[in-house]
Amino acid sequence: MTQITAPAISLKSATKRFATKDGKGFTAITDVTFDVNDGEFVTVVGPTGCGKSTTLSLISGLEPASKGTVDVNGTPVSGIPDGIGYMFQTDAILPWKNVFDNVALGLRYQKADKAEIAERTNDWLNRVGLAGFEDRYPHQLSGGMRKRVAMAQTLITEPSLLMLDEPFAALDVQTRELMQDELLQLWSGSGAAVVFVTHDLTEAISLADRVVVMTAGPATVKDIVPIDLPRPRKVEDIRLTPEFTQLYRRVWESLREEVEITRSRGAFNVA
Repeated sequence: MTQITAPAISLKSATKRFATKDGKGFTAITDVTFDVNDGEFVTVVGPTGCGKSTTLSLISGLEPASKGTVDVNGTPVSGIPDGIGYMFQTDAILPWKNVFDNVALGLRYQKADKAEIAERTNDWLNRVGLAGFEDRYPHQLSGGMRKRVAMAQTLITEPSLLMLDEPFAALDVQTRELMQDELLQLWSGSGAAVVFVTHDLTEAISLADRVVVMTAGPATVKDIVPIDLPRPRKVEDIRLTPEFTQLYRRVWESLREEVEITRSRGAFNVA
């Protein structure tokens, strides 16, 4: 008999309501249902303010679901799950620590010994192209270099679940594409399940195995689009192919109506 393995991440009718001063409450997401398998890269797109980041908060245990279920590896989420890594839009590197110490933080929290910390930290600094910058402080780095520090800081602990909330949104287009390629290379073969929130459809399609399209808030899942582009990928190459263009049109047609709904409500900064 074939053993059925639970998805790495499973949301079933997940809903999140927040209390408000007027007592009416605010529903951020409603009845969100989708799975992410081990080693799968899923991107989430939707209009501004629809609740994409709230979805990440439920998976990562930063917020409890008000209704429905959120499971990680078949177990209901009741706190921050083991093996999770999180990259925010604003990097979380510490300004008073140098590059080496920022990257080593996770290993120190895990109480690794000094030799292991030194070996693995130097290895990751090499992987992200920061060898030679160990003693620099965040204010001495470019935006792209700070993102490399944040990525190494997140991945050095070898997370099995990786949550990314628009991590490259503040970067210029050229640097963003370099970081996207870097992320794909570092993730490839890791077996980590990834949920990546973005407003950028080009980014969403270039990175993903599947794109989850969310409705205008309170968000639910409108569509899930398989991305059958071959791996390994180079972002600057695949985005010029006819196959990519067809997928872009497919995702945009699903998202267009939700963007218009959000605009009609007065939110104009949408993707």
